[in-house]
Amino acid sequence: MATKVTLRQKPISKGRKSLYLDFYPPITVAGLDKPTRREFLGLYIIDNPKNPLEKLGNKETLLVAEQIRQKRENELTKPEVYNAFEIEQLKAKEKGELSFIAYFEQLMEKRIGKNYDVWFSSLFYLKEFTKGSLKFIDLNEKFCNDYREYLLKTKSRRTGTTNLSQNTAHSYFNKFKATVKQAFKDSLIPIDLNGKIEPIKEADSNRLFLSMEELNQLAKTDCPNPILKQASLFSALTGLRFSDIEKLTWSEVVYKNGQGYFIYFQQKKTKSNEYLPISEQAYTLLGTRKEANHQVFEGLVYSAHQNTVLLKWAMTAGIQKHLTFHSFRHTYAVLQLQAGTDIYTISKMLGHRELKTTQVYAKIVDETKRKATDKIILNFNQNEY
Repeated sequence: MATKVTLRQKPISKGRKSLYLDFYPPITVAGLDKPTRREFLGLYIIDNPKNPLEKLGNKETLLVAEQIRQKRENELTKPEVYNAFEIEQLKAKEKGELSFIAYFEQLMEKRIGKNYDVWFSSLFYLKEFTKGSLKFIDLNEKFCNDYREYLLKTKSRRTGTTNLSQNTAHSYFNKFKATVKQAFKDSLIPIDLNGKIEPIKEADSNRLFLSMEELNQLAKTDCPNPILKQASLFSALTGLRFSDIEKLTWSEVVYKNGQGYFIYFQQKKTKSNEYLPISEQAYTLLGTRKEANHQVFEGLVYSAHQNTVLLKWAMTAGIQKHLTFHSFRHTYAVLQLQAGTDIYTISKMLGHRELKTTQVYAKIVDETKRKATDKIILNFNQNEY
């Protein structure tokens, strides 16, 4: 009896369907104890495509899947045509014809929040470089290195005039490397190319922060936007990002007898749930308590115009620094380190997933100490010693 091979779809998470082959009667596969009816292809389609790009992706994926189905049926109905080695070679060739771009998109769809946005932007540059077409068979060490150089030299799609920053290129290339690594794990490429590719190094970024003296000077100076001042000082006392302060509600601010005030919230950037103790002074910046669903910093809006407000506020206070709201989060981290708080605790307070993200602040403190040592100069003849 000839084996019939049917292409079927199985609903899975995130509104997707996994494609697989259904064999009837069941076939014997090396390594399995009993015959099987299913062979999953590692291909996915979107259940309800919402735009032309998703529809095109579904169409291309289904076309590849149908080609695999036809070849597999030929292998089974005409076994004399192929020996075992040739069948494995055919399977490898089929995988090589699959789209790396579509595979990247599938991994991207599993991401959430800001991480999804970074993957989406990374995909844009990959499509630009490949003109939207890249098969696994064309993925090799030379291609990876060429793409690396492209990211280091290409113009930013946001400005159109300046190159991507090194840290942005670093981030986008990391997403590409992560996809290559996963493709090897999924047996879509024969060698671990990720281990052979040199990463784009992350450049030291200039994290502007305020000294304790400057922060106190700001606190004593009126700001054109009082709610912005209130939120900025709150960030300096807690390390919270603007996005988390903006959405903070009174239901997330709690008091525990004998322990003080805490904030229970979900980070907008990472979607992780956080438990953050805050000082009495930070709590006073929240103002009069209101109903649970009420925003704490009602009316807080951040825009390019507010950067100008921050600049004017700093200048009025006699501070010659180009402040952004994120400067107050940096200030919190640096002042905590200078006060002797260990870096692990600071990392947890900032909600960092990895300690290395926090270590850049330790470097800033070390540089500050070095500059401080050169400020005391004695007037004597060094040749005497």
